[in-house]
Amino acid sequence: MKNVKEKTLVILKPDALQRGVLGEIIARFEDKGIKLVGMKMVKLNDLLLDKHYAQHKGKAFLPRLKEGMKRLPVVMIVFEGLEVARVVRTMCGSTDGKNAQPGTIRGDYSMSIANTIVHSSEDVSAANREIGIFFSKKELFDYLKPDMGYYYADDELA
Repeated sequence: MKNVKEKTLVILKPDALQRGVLGEIIARFEDKGIKLVGMKMVKLNDLLLDKHYAQHKGKAFLPRLKEGMKRLPVVMIVFEGLEVARVVRTMCGSTDGKNAQPGTIRGDYSMSIANTIVHSSEDVSAANREIGIFFSKKELFDYLKPDMGYYYADDELA
């Protein structure tokens, strides 16, 4: 079996921490068969948030978003899997929790466009950029997960 190398970033936001749903959300990704390869708790500051949200510079919603992200620590997670950025985005659901489909993380836990519970990288390119902001290479782990053959068909891993 080949190692699945596509990675994506997930940030469990302050509202997820405050509401005590971190474990439930992480379990959803693990239950799906997505491999966790890095995780840490971080207190964000303006410098990190400006790097992370550089594409939103000057947008009206950015100050409110940054303030919300600085309220409490966040949990940063790097996941790995086949098409993992797309799969994780789908699992998270629409950004506005009021419009997110039931069964998605935001559909089940969010009623807000500001308190969205979770951030996920938009695509692989964004994931690589975002992971580089928050994680060093030493903080990401490559290990054999022997049950991968139960989540993927052999030809998907070949």
